[in-house]
Amino acid sequence: MTAVGEKETDAYWMRVALRAAHEANERGEVPVGTCIVVGEAMLATAGNRTRTDQDPTAHAEIVALRQASQKLGNYRLIEAVAYSTIEPCAMCAGALIQARVKRLVYGARDERAGAVESRFRICDTDFLNHRIEITAGVLEDECRAIMQEFFLARRVGQRSEVRD
Repeated sequence: MTAVGEKETDAYWMRVALRAAHEANERGEVPVGTCIVVGEAMLATAGNRTRTDQDPTAHAEIVALRQASQKLGNYRLIEAVAYSTIEPCAMCAGALIQARVKRLVYGARDERAGAVESRFRICDTDFLNHRIEITAGVLEDECRAIMQEFFLARRVGQRSEVRD
């Protein structure tokens, strides 16, 4: 695949992840979305479900990894590409390593808790026995905007609750 074709493919699948993020937002979840793809086939797509499921591990990446593993009948996803709207946290980056995901594509950096490039380098450290190819910044503006809008709305809502 050419670099241009790869960019178009990455943007296509990131839009799928963004739809999952929007669906999570509609449920009152932090709007993060992930999809997992092998070749041209989508194995899984998920948004955050921590509040919905009352499960601190139900981040979009973890939920999608579980779905993809079940679909393949194998926890090792060695040919998979994971698309996440936000740079994964330490838990999710570790899970991607454990699943042996081939490549991670994410939209916006998470300067506070990102464990792929911002705070830690879990996915490509030479301390672990698996390294993931990383592509950052795909549809970055859209991925950042949905998070900023979510947290702005929460801050505005909290201020109005204090006044009531």
